Amino acid sequence: MADAVDAAGLTAWVQEFARLVREQRDVLTELDAAIGDADHGANLDRGLTAVVSALDADPAADPAAVLKTVATTLIRTVGGASGPLYGTFFLRASGTLGGGDGAALAAALRAGLDGVAARGKAGPGDKTMLDALAPACDALDEALADGRPLDEALRAAAEAAAGGRDATVPMVARKGRASYLGERSAGHQDPGATSAALMLQAAATALTGRG
Repeated sequence: MADAVDAAGLTAWVQEFARLVREQRDVLTELDAAIGDADHGANLDRGLTAVVSALDADPAADPAAVLKTVATTLIRTVGGASGPLYGTFFLRASGTLGGGDGAALAAALRAGLDGVAARGKAGPGDKTMLDALAPACDALDEALADGRPLDEALRAAAEAAAGGRDATVPMVARKGRASYLGERSAGHQDPGATSAALMLQAAATALTGRG
């Protein structure tokens, strides 16, 4: 099937996300130290390591089950705000993922975005992971609507996420612990937007060639 998104592909995506977070763990922690609790990198690394172990021990048979395993494992193992937020993202995505093609994946990511927005009571411009996720979902939808194959659409989404990440630097945080700093939060890249951009980068890498 063209643009197929199967359990193996989604597992590869999560494995690549875990690898990138492990690689960037100290960077994420340094970013969080400037405006948060200095634990984002360590917490997310621990959670994704547990996710990879869970998927290795009991491989999921269908795409939605992969994302549900990711969600429940992150919620159980990650402290701070990132566990509930990423857990909500993957749980909402798992409940929406249907047909297993590019359109289904885009709908699942959009559902995850909406879940994070509701859970965090945040929106674009609040200096959160949504500032990377929202433009990524928009870019993915636009590319698929233009008839581009999934691998190209995911690369466009990853580029949009990176742009959204960079755009958080001058923002003043309005949500989360960073908001306590007020104007002093400006000038710092948001760690949640940074890890979200890694998640989209991982998708573009792991799902390339499936179109």
